[in-house]
Amino acid sequence: MELPNSAPELFTWEFAADPYPAYAWLRRHDPVRRTTLPSGVEAWLVTRYADAREALADPRLSKNPDHHAEDANGKNRTGIPGERSANLMTHLLNIDPPDHTRLRRLVSKAFTPRRVAEFAPRVQELTDGLIDGFARQGEADLIHDFAFPLPIYAICDLLGVPREDQNDLRDWAGMMIRHGGGPRGGVARSVKKIRGYLAELIHRKRDDRGNDLISGLIRASDHGEHLSENEAAAMCFVLLFAGFETTINLIGNGVYALLRNPEQRARLQVSIERGETELLDTGIEELLRYDGPVELATWRFATEPLSIGGQRIAAGEPVLVVLAAANRDPARFSEPDTLDLSRRDNAHLGYGHGIHYCLGAPLARLEGRTAIETLLRRLPDLQLAAEHSELRWRGGLIMRGLRDLPVRFTAD
Repeated sequence: MELPNSAPELFTWEFAADPYPAYAWLRRHDPVRRTTLPSGVEAWLVTRYADAREALADPRLSKNPDHHAEDANGKNRTGIPGERSANLMTHLLNIDPPDHTRLRRLVSKAFTPRRVAEFAPRVQELTDGLIDGFARQGEADLIHDFAFPLPIYAICDLLGVPREDQNDLRDWAGMMIRHGGGPRGGVARSVKKIRGYLAELIHRKRDDRGNDLISGLIRASDHGEHLSENEAAAMCFVLLFAGFETTINLIGNGVYALLRNPEQRARLQVSIERGETELLDTGIEELLRYDGPVELATWRFATEPLSIGGQRIAAGEPVLVVLAAANRDPARFSEPDTLDLSRRDNAHLGYGHGIHYCLGAPLARLEGRTAIETLLRRLPDLQLAAEHSELRWRGGLIMRGLRDLPVRFTAD
């Protein structure tokens, strides 16, 4: 990798296409750097693995935006767009212990590994159904036709959204991830629609519970713990938001990385044809490390003066841990810019670290693993149907994902 000769320009369209040389420069020359973000907010970027891991677990870095030293206008430019106006601030991404401990315990009761494992056949059914929809055409946009609808329908099923309502959620969620590509104010309006729908659904399920995640949250709140309706709505919203965009990017970035690394892709296909699982398991972790779905961890705010990597951070200042940079730190990973699906020493930070480690990571892994395995098995000659330079990455600060991924293959 050729490093820039001077401090790189961040958050441009060119940077979005390949941020890794810029992150390598920052790790080497300015590993904890204060920068002005596209929104105008100033924040510290943490790019080395050791510093990132420490910062993710530091209790002095609060998730609560009320600790942000900027005025109210500045605070409105942090977090998920529209969540303040939609009364969605009380969720796991925005709170600290002891409230975080209480809410995570309640969600964990309803979002168990067993529930995820039992959901595997439905994920496979959704995956096959979506591939059936374009397999006869010989071409597809893997983002629009596959990577986007799969996690939307999966998380809707898991939450207990009736099938007849799921296309509405798909439309609203699609507006949320356009990041400026839709009409002005569209993100905030979609957030409000989702919030209103979830509140109504939660209210209905209090009297008509099933075996879904929302019903599980309601049951958990009835056993000596308290989960308000606003908390339940905010929790379901963040599970929906975090549960679909991360998986879209895991599938899209993962397939794109395999298409750009044909030797690794061929190894994986041979392994799949043999019915083996080991390379697929390590491969998903490597794809999460190599070009993962979450570029920067969600916002943190210093509650007191502290030091990260020798750099002093003042109370109230925002800190953004750059997971994408940490995951390619040569001080932690050998040959970090090489995709190695059999990599075993792979303690990546793709889903965070510490008490805020992504609760939905097992579901995302299940969906990503199922999607990639099924694509390679059913469409073995899958090829990119565009020049690499023609692909565009979605805007946005936290997530990293392609807008589209045109492919061609032999039609079924």
